[in-house]
Amino acid sequence: MSKSKPLFSTPASAYYLILGSAVALSLLGLVMVLSASSVKSLRESGNSFSFVARQALFLIVAAGLAWVTMKLRYEIWKPIAQVSLILSCALLILPQISGIGKAVGGNTNWIGIGIFTLQPSEFAKLGLILWCALRLHLHDQRASEEIPSNPARLIVPGFALIMTLIMIGNDLGTAVVVTGFIAGILYISGLPLRVFAVLSLVGIGVFAAFVLPSATRMNRFSAFFNPFSEENYQDVGWQQAHSIMGLASGGALGTGLGSSKQKWGSLPEVHTDFIFAVIGEELGLLGTLATLALFGILILGIFKVALNAQNSFDRYVCAGIGCWIAAQVLLNIGTVISVIPVVGVTLPLISYGGSSLIATLIALGFVLGVLRRDPQIASEIRQRRAARTARG
Repeated sequence: MSKSKPLFSTPASAYYLILGSAVALSLLGLVMVLSASSVKSLRESGNSFSFVARQALFLIVAAGLAWVTMKLRYEIWKPIAQVSLILSCALLILPQISGIGKAVGGNTNWIGIGIFTLQPSEFAKLGLILWCALRLHLHDQRASEEIPSNPARLIVPGFALIMTLIMIGNDLGTAVVVTGFIAGILYISGLPLRVFAVLSLVGIGVFAAFVLPSATRMNRFSAFFNPFSEENYQDVGWQQAHSIMGLASGGALGTGLGSSKQKWGSLPEVHTDFIFAVIGEELGLLGTLATLALFGILILGIFKVALNAQNSFDRYVCAGIGCWIAAQVLLNIGTVISVIPVVGVTLPLISYGGSSLIATLIALGFVLGVLRRDPQIASEIRQRRAARTARG
């Protein structure tokens, strides 16, 4: 009996696993956007395919930008990282400018470009990660030269600036995601646990200051405990109640692709924030587990790249990207299964939306670029390509 090979059996395994899982999730996203948006699309435009056509266009653009990102040399990334905080701030200011900004769902965090809308905060996430990685790279250099350095002092001011601009747009979901990956980056940087604990308490206090005065947010927090209660079901508990109904009705194998009942108007944002509920309804437990497995492979592969990175800048960027995707997946699915309140974040690579899809694939392009800059991995990729050509 032959022994099974480890998941990362060769140097290039992470490259193919990240690439394969990203492609699989993106294609699954296209299929599920088609299914979840068909009713809404037909009502709004008389065409069941308008949303998925736009998503396909977004995917083509995102794939092209990811390819360019993957090809960029290491020397180019540091100058980009030096100005990425300024660029991120500029992007977050745009939605607050009259005539440019656009309010969606009560949040002023969008800008209109013709028939399309763009969410600048998705790109600001990557910009903040690049800036933090450069600052922590400096921290590591100082530490190697025995120069006193504190990673929190290097990145918390920039983080606080970005968070302020995000909350001016009233985007609590993005704020939670950004807080999650910044916490992950600080932990990975070796920040002492006592300092990490103090910063965590400060963060909880700030978070409470934004939630407690808002009746809508407090109602969301109370509703997720029991969305089916009489006082919650017809109001703030509606989305999570119908999300659970969709997941429950799918059973083990699902009701069949395209047969969701919730997409007929019962579940708002069914093609964006709550698309995982449609996966559970139409593809069943098997479909949800397969989706989780693909995300698990993707995130594990990214952290594997971070661990093996040849320099600390690449390591921190990859770790930040891994924390970003992991935090967003946990928040989205946690909302759908009603273990956390509704925070309004998309499911990476799957939910409808060009901003999220493009920003995420650009980030994955960076990770793949780190792998391709490794001579051993690049050599293995060339050998595999040559072998496939010879067989063809």
